[in-house]
Amino acid sequence: MTNTAEFRDLTTLRVGGSISDFREPTTRADLIETFRDVSSAREPWLILGGGSNIVVSDEPFDGTVIHVTTRGIDRHIDGDRVLVTAQAGEPWDALVEWTVANGLAGLEALSGIPGTVGGAPIQNIGAYGAELADTFESLQFVPPRRGDVVTLRPDALNFGYRQSSLKDGLDGLVVSVTFALTPSETSTPIQFEQLANALGVPLGATVALAEIRRAVLELRASKGMVISDDPDSVSVGSFFTNPIVSEELSRSLPADAPRFSLRTERAPLIVPLGIEPDFADFDTEPAGVKLSAAWLIERAGIAKGFSLAGSEAALSSKHTLAIINRGNATADQVLELARFVTIRVHDTFGVVLEPEPTMIGFD
Repeated sequence: MTNTAEFRDLTTLRVGGSISDFREPTTRADLIETFRDVSSAREPWLILGGGSNIVVSDEPFDGTVIHVTTRGIDRHIDGDRVLVTAQAGEPWDALVEWTVANGLAGLEALSGIPGTVGGAPIQNIGAYGAELADTFESLQFVPPRRGDVVTLRPDALNFGYRQSSLKDGLDGLVVSVTFALTPSETSTPIQFEQLANALGVPLGATVALAEIRRAVLELRASKGMVISDDPDSVSVGSFFTNPIVSEELSRSLPADAPRFSLRTERAPLIVPLGIEPDFADFDTEPAGVKLSAAWLIERAGIAKGFSLAGSEAALSSKHTLAIINRGNATADQVLELARFVTIRVHDTFGVVLEPEPTMIGFD
């Protein structure tokens, strides 16, 4: 039986057109079988999780949408690690909450991120100094037009900043994801200054897992980045990634522009007299400097809460990185605002902002 649905009811931004062929398998076996059948038909198809990182066109979707709702979390001991496997339809934050409650460190700084486990590897989700790749062990994957499940490990995913092979051409179905976590009641070392300040501890400190989760949820909520009845949460989260630019371009920005070098700090090299020094090869490291997209937007003269005349799309009143739907925004209005922000930042600083969400149904 073919069901219908509306993307606006299935996405956190609440935009998008109609779906004429909507499937919602509830078991792992049914999910794999449905995907094999749908992908074998050679018609357009889309795998939908929590709908939290996509912007969908207002036009009807010409194909089949498979909504992944499979649930379940399992674990087993592997030496000094605990391998935790979650089914693709498990809500991401439910997994994080489970790991914290069970004394497993590694995911706590990723609390409050919307979406599902199956969608998390696609953009290598990250926040507050942590990202999925830090603990990723493997995922189970079904290629199109096949029913066999293969295991993909980190080298097959090519994780980068909000990037992976799954976002860059590797099509298929994520069935489940496995993480390697550490049994501990305290967190991994805190790597993000804002989080450390919120907890009143220095960078590199560790605190109770529950304290990390509490602080992260409070920080995210203060920015409208936790799905709730807050009007500022009707978004895809951060709409733009923090741009990575050349060191030369970063030096042309105002002195107070936040900058984060991608080069690893090196300890001083002490070499005894008469010994040939082995100097670090900086050419093998990622070049460039990461900037703050929010700083660029605000310094380009675009304030929190900004909207174009007559549009229901706006910047969040709490955070300029988020584009929100104030009630009846269309996808076109969202993209119109995104283009305005991108052009203004480029004209002001010469920096191109890149969108973080996946665009579906646009030319």
